Amino acid sequence: MSSTALYTDLSGYYDLMCCDINYQAQSNMVQRLHQLFGNGGNAHLDLACGTGPHIRHFIDYGYRSSGLDIHQPMLDIAQQRCPEASFTLQNMCGFELTQQVDLITCFLYSIHYSQSIALLKQCIVSAYTALNAGGVFCFNAVDKDKICNHSIVRHNTTLGDNHFEFASAWYYSGTGEQQTLKLNITKTTANITQHWQDQHSMVALHFSALTALLAPYFDVQILAHDYDKIQPWDNSAGNALFVCVKRDN
Repeated sequence: MSSTALYTDLSGYYDLMCCDINYQAQSNMVQRLHQLFGNGGNAHLDLACGTGPHIRHFIDYGYRSSGLDIHQPMLDIAQQRCPEASFTLQNMCGFELTQQVDLITCFLYSIHYSQSIALLKQCIVSAYTALNAGGVFCFNAVDKDKICNHSIVRHNTTLGDNHFEFASAWYYSGTGEQQTLKLNITKTTANITQHWQDQHSMVALHFSALTALLAPYFDVQILAHDYDKIQPWDNSAGNALFVCVKRDN
């Protein structure tokens, strides 16, 4: 089953799959970072927005938010959750806006969905073009050499008579510019079990290479991947928050 089919077919269960994520803490941290590094504007775009949980928090903070994703069923749910927001079906690698924004976010390591360094560069250029002067592009990322292929994140939950088990893991072969996100989803209802397995091709690169891609367009701050406190990245952790302020080129 392709990644598009999996995400489309299970769009109604996406929030269950991510039920252990603290969307409020993530949104609040990025709002604080925007207040520190941004231009004071409140126009916001969330790339790969999914069903819109982050957008809901940004609207509640007073932002004029919008979202972008390649899965229409996800956007349909997001529109129900956030009727005040606008949503568009676009690929983040080459998107266009009719009006510039002040903050662009990309949560949950979704920046890696760019799949290749060439497409990631297109995403970066699109974000630069879409931002007002002094705008901020904020996302989290993982360094390819710090990936543990044996580390699996698991959780389970129940909805009505359905029991779900979710598992996800990164895999990197050790060479090249692609890594894989592996997903396993099990749904059991009345002793009948359905199982989905899928893997997504993701771009893989060092933080140094990512910084070099960003540098012509943004002043880059790399922070610790901590949504409770703001502190610099320690140069050794495998994940980090990137806060990128648009350069006046």
